[in-house]
Amino acid sequence: MDRFDREILAHLQEDSTVSVAELAERVGLTSTPCWRRIQRLEERGVIKKRVTLLEPKQINLSFTVFISIRTREHRFDWFENFHKLVSEIPEVTEFHRVAGSTDYLLKVVVSDMDGYDHIYKTLIKGADLADVTSMFVIEEIKHTTSLPLTHA
Repeated sequence: MDRFDREILAHLQEDSTVSVAELAERVGLTSTPCWRRIQRLEERGVIKKRVTLLEPKQINLSFTVFISIRTREHRFDWFENFHKLVSEIPEVTEFHRVAGSTDYLLKVVVSDMDGYDHIYKTLIKGADLADVTSMFVIEEIKHTTSLPLTHA
């Protein structure tokens, strides 16, 4: 990955709707080589997909909760069932298996405490869990979807 690829990725992370012509001009290429580079980055899986980011408050999802889960079970069938359960909850925007005193960490966006309570009950009804600890976001200090490209 060279300087042009990194610059293309930096611009696309900020605005994926930019035209190829404008992007090419910004990075110092002509349109065709710029387009080919984008295609290669997509084929290699560097660019996973292009999305539109929504403002949660504008769609009544201003209540963010991080849920830490410890399990009693470490069997594969339990693992598969739990992953299926959580993956089917649309309010779960991030789902991570982690190391340490917690087994899973979820990021959930809901409208209010009632929305959170529904998610909580879905989790405890659907899986045998040892502990569920929730942390409610008071203020979002930094949020970005852009990855640093200095390591690429």
